[in-house]
Parts: sequence; structure tokens; C-alpha cells
Amino acid sequence: MERHITLGEFIIENQKDFPYAKGDLSALLSSIKLAGKMVNKSINKAGLAQILGKVGKENIQGESQAKMDVMANDVFISTLRNRGEICGLASEELEDYVAFEDDIHKEAKYIVLMDPLDGSSNIDVDITIGTIFSIYHRISPIGTRVTKEDFLQPGKNQVAAGYLIYGTSTILVYTTGNGVNGFTFDPGIGSFFLSHPNMKFPKEGSIYSVNEGNYIHFPKGIKKLIKWMQELDKDSNRPYTARYTGSLVADFHRNMLMGGLYLYPQGSTAPKGKLRLLYECNPMAFLTEQAGGKASDGKGRILDIIPKELHERVPFICGNSEMVVNAEKFIRENKED
Repeated sequence: MERHITLGEFIIENQKDFPYAKGDLSALLSSIKLAGKMVNKSINKAGLAQILGKVGKENIQGESQAKMDVMANDVFISTLRNRGEICGLASEELEDYVAFEDDIHKEAKYIVLMDPLDGSSNIDVDITIGTIFSIYHRISPIGTRVTKEDFLQPGKNQVAAGYLIYGTSTILVYTTGNGVNGFTFDPGIGSFFLSHPNMKFPKEGSIYSVNEGNYIHFPKGIKKLIKWMQELDKDSNRPYTARYTGSLVADFHRNMLMGGLYLYPQGSTAPKGKLRLLYECNPMAFLTEQAGGKASDGKGRILDIIPKELHERVPFICGNSEMVVNAEKFIRENKED
């Protein structure tokens, strides 16, 4: 009889992958799992609970906050605060980082950065959304108050990253630097079960995900790349198929399973790109590389960028390695005058 491995069992069995953690990283991942289950429950009854729509406020990026954005942010903060594994966190929804001041939290070794509800503009129309998280070792001394510098680390310093995707099924995907694994939530039992072991990008891809409504604003290299992907060429399996939902988690998850390229470049309306380095690009780049892919800002490796601010934005390209290398080539050969 086939054995069904729960997320909790998998974390315990793979404790050897991070022996330096002494169990606290495992406990932190379990806390994220718990918060995700709570958010998933609220999403499933959002219409009945009347928590769809906007709250009439903007987040630090000047974007209108959905009620579910606020709910998810509160759930993750309260759940992580109630445990003892982190000394602070930063969220896309908050202007500044949150430092947990009591003695127990000051002794913690980890910080969390998160996008509590990615793709929230899709909530009211019932399209897949998600949560993105990133975990780092603090660099400030144990026992002291966490500092801003703890959060401004390059993505290559991540010890774990992942996402929860809330769709036709709820899946938690994460890496600790030893491959990528996915776990599907069984609501009847209340547990996540290993469903996607050792996830990898297929060697070749034929999907591209980009908001072509912004085409006129894109730099020349990206415009030429898009036209190239749309050309008929049977030898290179073109034209590629366009798939874009407006939810990074949804588009990334599909492309990792089926093979594809995700693009959110800079443009005249977003000179530095739109996605946030700390909350979206770094965790997705870590997952991408662990799944055999490549993540770039169009010029170099995302995980090597040294952040300068909490809400820094960067262009983002990720997916199958060959597809990303090709995108970089188009950008390099078609520099703006």
C-alpha cells in the first residue's frame, strides 16, 4: 500500500538537510503551514463572509488594498508572533518591518519576508491567488532587537522560500536549498500531503507569461522577444502559447510544471519594474534555481542583487534556463538608444 507523506512528516524526515537549525526552522515552516490553512479557510468562504472587495486604503506602494490582503497579512503576523521562531518580519502590505520585542523572540534566529496575498486583484473574480514567503538567518546579534539590515540581504542568503497557491486545490511549495517539493491540502483530513516531489522545470518550454497590455511601454528588447516567441518556427516549437493571469504564484506554478517563461520587465510606466525584490522576486528566484531554472533582472542573477530598501522593485524574468538566457540575449542586443 502506497504511503502518503504529510508535510509535517516530510519536514521531520528531512531535518538532516538543515542540521544547524536544531528544529526551529522546521517549527517555522509548520507555523507558515498553519497560517496558510487559516487563510485558505477564509478565502473559501470569502463571499459568504463579505470580505471581498477593497478596504478603501492603499498600501505602501500606493496600491488599493483588498480586504483579503489585510486579512491575510494579519493572520500571518499573528500566527508567526504567537510562536517563537522569528525575531521580526517584513510584509509587502506594511511600510516598515515589524520587530518582536519580547525576550523569547529576540533570541530567535530567523526573519520572514512575505507577500501575504499575491494576485489579490483577482480575488473578486475567483481566480487563483497565493502567498509568497522567504526566510533568512538574522545578521544582528542574537538577543538584540532585529534591525533593517537583517531584511536587506541578497536573495542568495535565503535559507528557505516558498508559496501557497489557493486554487482548485491548495498547494504549499517550498525549498530549503535541497530541491523543491509540493504538498496538496486535503481539507477532509486537514493535512498537506506530498504530491509533487522534486519539482523541476521541464528541459524545454513553450509558454510565455507577460502582461501584453503593457507592450507599448516595454523596452525594445522585450518587444522583439515577444514578437519572436509569436513567430511560426516548427524547429523551435514556436509560436509559444501565451498564458497570463495577473497572479505571479499562479503563472509561476504553471510554468514550473509545464515549462515556460515569466516576464515582468521594466517599462515607461514602471521604470524599475513592478515586482518587489524582497517579497516576490527573491523567493521565486530561489525556487526557480532549485528547480533547475534561471531567474534574472535581464542583465544578471536576481539572487546576487543587494537590496537598498524594503520595497525595492526590479525587472523580473524567470523560467526554463534556455528561455531566460534567450531573453537576456534579446535585451543585450537591443539596448535603447
